[in-house]
Amino acid sequence: MRHAADHTISRRAALSVTASAALVGPGVLAARAAEDEDAAQHVPGAPISNFGEHSTAEEVTDGLDLTGKRVLITGCNSGLGLESMRVLAMRGAHILGAGRTKDKADAAFKALRAAGLKGGSFTPLACELSDFGSVAACAEEVAAMGEPLDVLMCNASIMALQTLEQVNGIERHFVVNHLGHFVLINRLIETVKAAPQGRVVVLSSLGYKWAPEGGIEFDNLSGARGYDPNKMYGQSKMANHLTVVELAKRLRGTTTTANSVHPGVINTNLGRHFPWYVHVLAKLIGWTFMKSVEEGAATQTYVATAPALAETSGLYFADCNPVVPERPEMTDEALAAKLWDVSEELTKPYLASV
Repeated sequence: MRHAADHTISRRAALSVTASAALVGPGVLAARAAEDEDAAQHVPGAPISNFGEHSTAEEVTDGLDLTGKRVLITGCNSGLGLESMRVLAMRGAHILGAGRTKDKADAAFKALRAAGLKGGSFTPLACELSDFGSVAACAEEVAAMGEPLDVLMCNASIMALQTLEQVNGIERHFVVNHLGHFVLINRLIETVKAAPQGRVVVLSSLGYKWAPEGGIEFDNLSGARGYDPNKMYGQSKMANHLTVVELAKRLRGTTTTANSVHPGVINTNLGRHFPWYVHVLAKLIGWTFMKSVEEGAATQTYVATAPALAETSGLYFADCNPVVPERPEMTDEALAAKLWDVSEELTKPYLASV
């Protein structure tokens, strides 16, 4: 296992630069080329783990007993959400699994049981992130259970929509990846705060580097001006972390934390909108640089459960350690506050309180 502080550029990293360029173009090339550099820029004073890029979700939770813990995971029925659900249930947690439909969520957990999963328990939830009414109904169902929520893991995402799609006039990446989770967080934050040490874990991405100049195009949230899949995805992923920055500020003085994570480059259902040739190339050469799903789920499960992070909030994690994002917009508190205000206005009818 490579310690996260190891600055050596591995053969794997070098291959990733070449292969990423072939797969998805110069945006990923630039991001992957700088990934090891980002991982070396640790946050001063923040806890550093002995886990790294090759650690798995099972390894980072080894020895933990999560019996009695309640964890809500969006996008639980595939990819990183499914693996996070499997491992956290294996450690004893009760999983509130949110999929686009309850049937999809339920089928995913039943498949894990059929495959031999022991431990944990499960409640299926419907949460269609592009439909704020569905998100609010999901939150109401959770709150009505009357029990604290130890972890809210905002895992679900979409990526690389090849043509502009809008939801009520707003670009779909921004709606699904950011605003849907923004509603869920606002509706459930009191339930998370009711836990002894509640945690909000939001999946951002190194793709934040593709965000437009200034970070968020507040005057182009429709995406109608200069639509580019990478730019729109990057903007939504920057918005994910900026939400954490502002939320952590609002949570100061409580026992609740909020952090974001970059899981790594993994061949999951997230890439389903890429052109066909990208999928072919991923199968042929993806093994040279992509993480496995087991490795990809490590950072989010670590941030959700590690005892050492009980007082760590407002940070961005990669390879199971807090790192400093390269772009200054990611830590711009004024930008984070503005995004929060704009997001409130865009979702106001669906928020429990603002």
